[in-house]
Amino acid sequence: MGFVTITGGGPGIMEAANRGAFENGGISVGCNIQLPFEQKPNQYLTEEITFEHFFVRKVLLTKYSYAFIIMPGGFGTMDEFFETLTLVQTKTITQFPIVLFGKEYYKDLLEMIEQMNVKGTISKEDLSLVLLTDDIEEAMQHIQTYIKKNYKVKPRKKAWWLFEKR
Repeated sequence: MGFVTITGGGPGIMEAANRGAFENGGISVGCNIQLPFEQKPNQYLTEEITFEHFFVRKVLLTKYSYAFIIMPGGFGTMDEFFETLTLVQTKTITQFPIVLFGKEYYKDLLEMIEQMNVKGTISKEDLSLVLLTDDIEEAMQHIQTYIKKNYKVKPRKKAWWLFEKR
């Protein structure tokens, strides 16, 4: 669909996503975070920005995204997932698909979310805000359906990014 791939810009699965875009001629953006012990930008970025604060990074990751694919991860991944899910649930952002990729990894988390519904802390409709899958085609179809239904996407020759002029 001509989208930019945007990740946290670090190693592991973020690097794999950036590499896939980079090696196929796409735009590959990394929103890195300054940490004293861990993250350095990966080598597959066509654009990079480094943040001092997580909240600014999360705002930009959400602002410049049309969808989130959440891979198995740790506290930072869960922070980004739940903040974005809350924004979708409260309709602060709309037409925003969220895919959790990894049925076995996220099984217990989804069971907890089901319990929230049972206990009445979320509504039954909230259960449909996330697609849990292990199937790449299903994930892509889910995102494409949202995008085609809600946006007019026109591929650009040069992508606009942050403070560049259009």
